[in-house]
Amino acid sequence: MLGEYSGSRTEVMPEGLLDLPGSVVTIGAFDGVHRGHQALIRKTVARAQALGLPAVVWTFDPPPKVFFAGLEQLSRLDDKLARIGLLSPDYIVVASFTETYRKRSAEAFLEVLGRLRPAEVHVGGDFRFGAQQAGDVALLSQRFPVVPFAPVCCAGEEVVSSSRIRRLRAEGRRDLADRLHGSPGTGALLAGRLVLDQTKYAGDPDV
Repeated sequence: MLGEYSGSRTEVMPEGLLDLPGSVVTIGAFDGVHRGHQALIRKTVARAQALGLPAVVWTFDPPPKVFFAGLEQLSRLDDKLARIGLLSPDYIVVASFTETYRKRSAEAFLEVLGRLRPAEVHVGGDFRFGAQQAGDVALLSQRFPVVPFAPVCCAGEEVVSSSRIRRLRAEGRRDLADRLHGSPGTGALLAGRLVLDQTKYAGDPDV
């Protein structure tokens, strides 16, 4: 079964279409897919390969903080998907974060996640979901085996985060921001798009 899910090609799908007999899932906004995000996704992919299951990265567009606060989005969706694709998950699930989506209950989110039958769910300790952020890691753990992921810190012991990268850019410290972002370069992003099988949503030709 291990060879069946090699991560050699990544399929992108809208939330709700994917149904799997088992998986290892990581969930997050992954805005910018910075070095901290990359570490989490790599860990998820490695665990999936060890268990002989498909690796699934579940993300949101736009990122919730961008939707609610109008913050700068660090990567457009196509670049974000390409950056994730370079890390070789088998699937990327994209949830369209709209006004309707933000009102969906935590239970409804768990029901859709359950279709992936996750053997493990890898998330940051501050992960929240559902209307008014009613769902948290404790609730998620009641339904699925959860593997918390500790934040990645840089040499100065500061956490690598999308918020910090935005702040550094605003301060004009673009070199440090780019190092934390872990920009792969144009050639690598092109390779990521090819891995994504044209970065189109399965079943949605308009995306």
